[in-house]
Amino acid sequence: MADDRLHRIMGILSDSFFPLLKAGLYFTIPLTLISFALGIILAFLTALARLSSIKQLNAIARFYLWIFRGTPLLVQLFILFYGFPSMGITLNPFPAAVIGFTLNVGAYSSEIIRAAIQSIPKGQWEAAFSIGMTKSKAMRRIILPQAIRVSLPPLGNSFISLVKDTSLAATITVTEMFQKGQQIASVTYEPLWLYIEVAFIYLIFCTFLSNLQSRLERRYEKGVAR
Repeated sequence: MADDRLHRIMGILSDSFFPLLKAGLYFTIPLTLISFALGIILAFLTALARLSSIKQLNAIARFYLWIFRGTPLLVQLFILFYGFPSMGITLNPFPAAVIGFTLNVGAYSSEIIRAAIQSIPKGQWEAAFSIGMTKSKAMRRIILPQAIRVSLPPLGNSFISLVKDTSLAATITVTEMFQKGQQIASVTYEPLWLYIEVAFIYLIFCTFLSNLQSRLERRYEKGVAR
């Protein structure tokens, strides 16, 4: 009896592995990449607004951060997907997830970027100005390359966290890896083993990304040493 159950479980896990992996490659990873790329752009603009001397821009950036850093990501996704239709705005699941994750990533990453820019010594700015650079040129050529090196570890951690956070997209019917696992579990009646398998695939993704992050950090460190 125990052998039959074990054989059944192994068969389910074997049959479900590639559908789960496919859902991860077709939905989880693209959702992560698109949201993070857009989120970093938004984060950079928000960081510049926070550093700006224009009070209106600074106030808008602060309000945006207050909203999206002060409310749960799950609630934000629910508002976008389930709440907006009451105002006549209907979003498909995947775009709604992209918007939600982008806004959330932008809010948290903007503070990382702002802190990285502010960590660069003022002498770097003064040196750039002394050779005739404008503020924008100094930012682009002198400050940002150094700020990228400073912000790379925390931004890498944010990216890896986003991979795991995409599982929340299942709550708004995006057929990413976690929801695919839920669908299979509802048919096979083996939720424990299916969710362990889903966790294992997430672990594979995050381990690969952690190793990639470590290589990138070492590469930047070597560049600085030279």
